[in-house]
Amino acid sequence: MPDSKRLLVLAGEAVAELDELPAEVQSELDTADEVFVVTPTLASRIQWIMSDTDRARHEADARLDTILGQLEQSGAQVGGAAVGDDTPMTVVEDHVRRFQPDAIILALRSDEHSDWQEQNLVERIANETGLPLTVFTIDSQGRVRSD
Repeated sequence: MPDSKRLLVLAGEAVAELDELPAEVQSELDTADEVFVVTPTLASRIQWIMSDTDRARHEADARLDTILGQLEQSGAQVGGAAVGDDTPMTVVEDHVRRFQPDAIILALRSDEHSDWQEQNLVERIANETGLPLTVFTIDSQGRVRSD
């Protein structure tokens, strides 16, 4: 299927409501033939060092459920979903290799509640994958930020 468009969604945060999605993101979702959603396990640095990532994994699982419910409402063609590793670049590498997307959407936590995992993440993903990357940030209330 060379004409199909495969879209990888990496979500460190979920929007509170579908109408919060930027028009560009909604357009990407609408035109995708298959969407794969991954929510990384975003443990704090202390949790990560102590290998105590259960809470972060539970949060990633809940985030995934929220996003899948929203995408179902939007009519997006979700072909798969996963809770990812606690190292964001490992998540990216694993799922780009497995899913072979044509583009990536990256939903980041906004600056006021981001953590060490987001540092230089956009640049690293762009350099590592070479894929088109649509990035937006979401605050702790689930609202899209215009950074």
